[in-house]
Amino acid sequence: MTTTTPPPSPSRILEIASGYWATALLGTATQHSLFTHIHHGHTTPDQLTHQTGLAPRGIQTLLDGLVGLGLLTTHNGTYHNTPETTHYLIEGQPNDITGFPQLKLNEMNKINDRLDIFQTGQPPTRPETEIADNPHWHNVVTAIANLTIPAAHKAAHLLNLPQQHHPHILDIGGGLGTFSRIFLQLNPTAHATQLDWQPINNLAEQHLTQHHLNHRFTTINGNFHTTPLPPNTYDIAIYSHIAHQESPHTNTQLLTKIRHTLKPHGTLIINDYITHNQRTGPPFPLLFTSEMLLKSNHGNTWTHHDYTTWLTQAGYTTITHHPTHTPTTLILAQ
Repeated sequence: MTTTTPPPSPSRILEIASGYWATALLGTATQHSLFTHIHHGHTTPDQLTHQTGLAPRGIQTLLDGLVGLGLLTTHNGTYHNTPETTHYLIEGQPNDITGFPQLKLNEMNKINDRLDIFQTGQPPTRPETEIADNPHWHNVVTAIANLTIPAAHKAAHLLNLPQQHHPHILDIGGGLGTFSRIFLQLNPTAHATQLDWQPINNLAEQHLTQHHLNHRFTTINGNFHTTPLPPNTYDIAIYSHIAHQESPHTNTQLLTKIRHTLKPHGTLIINDYITHNQRTGPPFPLLFTSEMLLKSNHGNTWTHHDYTTWLTQAGYTTITHHPTHTPTTLILAQ
């Protein structure tokens, strides 16, 4: 008597094909502060209907979908946040990333007309990553800023940053200044400088001022490809979420430029979505490749081998790779 192996379930394919609903559910929930309301004790559909202003049928559908996504749990008609929603999706908390799903929700209507990027291999218009005065940047840097916090803390630990004496820090393309903020908070003798476009630096200056750190934070307005940097000046340089929008050639150029502005024995920190050498994972860096196809001319999610090759060509001799508990990987180089 033979047994027949049952075919694989189509459930995962159905879930992936319906993935736009996941974006819609999470984006709508954060737009209406649903997780925050639950955090403050409003746990029934009736209470959440009142708090959000959504229709009773709409709120129940939203709650069902979020339970299906594993972002809420339910018990006896009440709904509760999971540990990850409590950590990341409560407004005003230190790790609040509610802006990110809203950013993706707003981009949904753009995608359908842009899928020819897989035929052309290029963005349909001038890449957003190359335009300085672009509303895209205000939305992006504020939405993703807190995603950097875990990596910044781990990098500080690896460098024993709190014990360093008057370290001078350079953040290349630092966005909202999250790395600088964390480092300055951990070391009261540190000073940070951010090189970025002026509209983005303006946001960073506001952010550091809100945290009362602006007296130890300066900015250089410019393009990090062309703006000159003084030699042998900085103890630490940060290259966070920049490499994925650059080509291998420009990454090598920039890493060389950074090495020259570091003091002898200074340390470069790279923080980015990095794939395994055979491009078998992790999942999010592989998915993020599509984002780079859409929004940059030459960007990609690069492999560990790619980074090691560029850093070696740029003259670094000590290179270490460090996973984080987020989708990013840290690389330290001297």
